[in-house]
Amino acid sequence: MWNLIRRCDLNIHLQCLSKPFINHRHFKTRAVDRQNGSPTGLYGFDHLKSPKGFQRFVDEAIERSGELVDFISGMPSSAEIIRAMDEISDTVCSVVDSAEFCRQTHPAREYVEEATKASMRINEYLHFLNTNHTLYNAVKKAEQDGHLLTEEACRAARYFRIDFEKGGIHLPSGKLDRVNQLNLHALQLCREYGENIIIDPGHVDIFPASRIPRPIQHLLKPIYRLKSGVSKESLGSLDDEQEKGFRIITEPHTLSSVLQWTADDQVRKLAYLKGNSVPHANHEVLDKLIASRHELAKIMGCKSCAEFVMKLNMTSSPEVVVSFLLEMSNMVKPSADTEFKTIRNLKRDICGQRCVDLEPWDEAYYTAMMRSSVHRLNLSVVASYFSLPQCIEGLKLLVESLFGANFDSVPMAPGESWHPDVLKMCLHHPEEGDLGFLYLDLYSRKGKYPGCATFAIKGGRKISDTEYQLPVMALVFNFSRSHHSSTVRLNHSELETLFHEFGHALHALLSRTDYQHFSGTRVALDFAETPSHLFEYYARDYRVLRKFARHYSTGEVIPEKLVKSLNRARDMFAATELQRQIFFALVDQTLFGEQLPVPSNTSSIVAHLKRQHCSGKHVDGTHMQIRFSHFITYGAGYYSYLYAKCFAATVWKKLCEEDPLSPATGTALRTKLLQHGGAKEPADLLTDLVGDGIIRYRNGGIVPDISSYLEEVKLLDRRKTGLFL
Repeated sequence: MWNLIRRCDLNIHLQCLSKPFINHRHFKTRAVDRQNGSPTGLYGFDHLKSPKGFQRFVDEAIERSGELVDFISGMPSSAEIIRAMDEISDTVCSVVDSAEFCRQTHPAREYVEEATKASMRINEYLHFLNTNHTLYNAVKKAEQDGHLLTEEACRAARYFRIDFEKGGIHLPSGKLDRVNQLNLHALQLCREYGENIIIDPGHVDIFPASRIPRPIQHLLKPIYRLKSGVSKESLGSLDDEQEKGFRIITEPHTLSSVLQWTADDQVRKLAYLKGNSVPHANHEVLDKLIASRHELAKIMGCKSCAEFVMKLNMTSSPEVVVSFLLEMSNMVKPSADTEFKTIRNLKRDICGQRCVDLEPWDEAYYTAMMRSSVHRLNLSVVASYFSLPQCIEGLKLLVESLFGANFDSVPMAPGESWHPDVLKMCLHHPEEGDLGFLYLDLYSRKGKYPGCATFAIKGGRKISDTEYQLPVMALVFNFSRSHHSSTVRLNHSELETLFHEFGHALHALLSRTDYQHFSGTRVALDFAETPSHLFEYYARDYRVLRKFARHYSTGEVIPEKLVKSLNRARDMFAATELQRQIFFALVDQTLFGEQLPVPSNTSSIVAHLKRQHCSGKHVDGTHMQIRFSHFITYGAGYYSYLYAKCFAATVWKKLCEEDPLSPATGTALRTKLLQHGGAKEPADLLTDLVGDGIIRYRNGGIVPDISSYLEEVKLLDRRKTGLFL
């Protein structure tokens, strides 16, 4: 799944993009409470009533943080030091995350420009915080004196100290200055990489329009040209003389639809080649980012960026990760080879023996064709049961059945929203009151973040014995409205993505940690995706789907036979999909592993790994690494998707599968997993949730047990029986 979770490395320096929290005293926001109709600013922040409000937002964050720094410099009690440190992080990151979210989603250029300025200013201030030895020494004192009263407080002290040291504060001044330069440079490169993808997504123009299947034409831009043989001087009626075509903007969602549903192989080829070769500017950006991250790791005493990143992860080392990935690659290869041959044979049956090979732009098309034909799936029929309003009802069903809570739309105050389409939902428990708030920004529009992601706007934390700062999150999607219907209807994979992202949101909304440093998804990187992958199972289970999936016009409940067909079709090429994820993770590990020969050629690395670990072909001249943003946001952490799939498979099988919607299941998920955020070790949470066997220890690190996942996708059977249909 494409998914961009706003996680951090649990520190208050440059990675605080995932820890957005508001100081209760100085940064009051009506988002904490039910709206009373009074005007406010973006996301409920009073400062953000206008674009220029970002300036005051930064000013006040710096002012309050300065007060807290002065307080800590007086060396109060250890508990007060850690609480004040958490409030500094909360205060500063409220600006960082709000500015970043605004940059990614706001349609008004003025807001985006001011948010960008605010981001630059607050990051400059972060340099002061990250190099402040008074704060560092205070945190070390709090960790060492043993007077912290709770396990979470001790954990917070340790993590604050490690976070400072990851920023290089313990290094000589020259090296520290270089670390800060490299961190700032990496941040700028990450932004540049993302902006290049938006600026130059690539496009191909296709004539005539009939080459594009009607069901996906609404995704494309109509274009026109003069018909062959017609000159401008001889123009008559424009309708008679012009030929209609379509421009395919090769951003990921549109490209995926074109490759999956377009019968014309030349159209697919053109779209694939263009979509996997832009933006060219990112070649240099990626090279610079790899070099910067590697130099930073070396200064910090590590052999590679991967080693530096994994210090607080479950894996502990790149060697553990790579051994796990190679183990999985070897196990999946026979089944993936069989699947590839099956699709290649289908193409030959349809096209004749002149079609010798299955090309990369053929795979999605013939895979979809086989799934549809073998399991008799009509995708428009499937989508008719998944209208977006009904899918939102499905989210409501989950929280009501599992957690006894309501998930309802609430009005926004004037000025709170950034677009008329945005919805605000409240997670409310009849006995506990409001648990948190969630914005839904669901529809595609120009200039908006192009994928699907969960953004944090504010995290939860304990303010006093009677007050708790409620979390506020946002789900961002890019669903396309059809010209033929005002109601968006999702395909099944889009429904899975919706439930996946909602899993991230629930992790944040249901966490109840003392410190925002551990709120929700602020966990070890290779654990963070576990709840989101777990909630994908709910989008596949008929016992769940029958309660909300109804035909948009007749109200008929989705047939059980159709759901079984969907799930069988989904698993039909599970080995190929698993192989693809292993390949991505190995590319990520290689790019950010021990330094390669200089100059390194990232395209050669990708080509070599694809030929070694994928059944399909590599096409020379394509460069998937220049637009696969997960390499930027994760940086040696992409393997965490696969880890999480394995953890989630075991949790589903051992805890949820028998009765997925029971209150007992929900209570276990909430009290043993979700509410703890990052306040406890992930291995302890997983073992407490389902018992022994979910994790394995290897070379000083932890890897997931893979048996439940392999059984689920029939790979254990397929190694003996061939392709499972």
